[in-house]
Amino acid sequence: MWFDPKCPWAWNASRWLLEVERVRPVRARFHVMSLWLLNKNRESLEDWYRTWLADTLGPVRVLIAAEHRYGTDSLPDLYTEMGNRIHHDRMPIGPDLYHATLSTLDLDPSLAAAADTDQHDEALLKSHHAGLDPVGDDLGTPAVHIGQTAFFGPVVTPVPRGEAAGKLFDGMLLMAQTPGFYELKRGNRVSPTVD
Repeated sequence: MWFDPKCPWAWNASRWLLEVERVRPVRARFHVMSLWLLNKNRESLEDWYRTWLADTLGPVRVLIAAEHRYGTDSLPDLYTEMGNRIHHDRMPIGPDLYHATLSTLDLDPSLAAAADTDQHDEALLKSHHAGLDPVGDDLGTPAVHIGQTAFFGPVVTPVPRGEAAGKLFDGMLLMAQTPGFYELKRGNRVSPTVD
């Protein structure tokens, strides 16, 4: 799964995948993408969304720097710690968030400085493209790859738990195994309830 930590839809999808791990023989792997990168050259953004995106680059830079130092297996815990602070505690995105997240996991707090540098932007761009290029230009996060098939989504609220989570994964697996399947969508979505 490719995620931007500020996205509530990615947060719900990530919590769903962790639930799937409990009920299916699946191991979720997390990777970083950036909504800021995805949207930086788009002129048709609504003002509220452009404002919402303004603080999204720092967190993904910190995550990429931590992944570089500690490996990809560090991302699930980092994302969980950062996401809980963003989505549940409503902690402002910035240095305090980064330091709290890193310190809780006994990781080097100096990695918080990565938020304000482009030192790991090449790695961020590589991860971003690895996740989104197979999905398509007009889509973002959550991006989930199942085998050789990449999807935008699931966009889900509330987070399915237990066997409901497993059944949703089973459905996505069936779609991923269907040659020529591209899209299934409903409109009129509600605001996300983050779990």
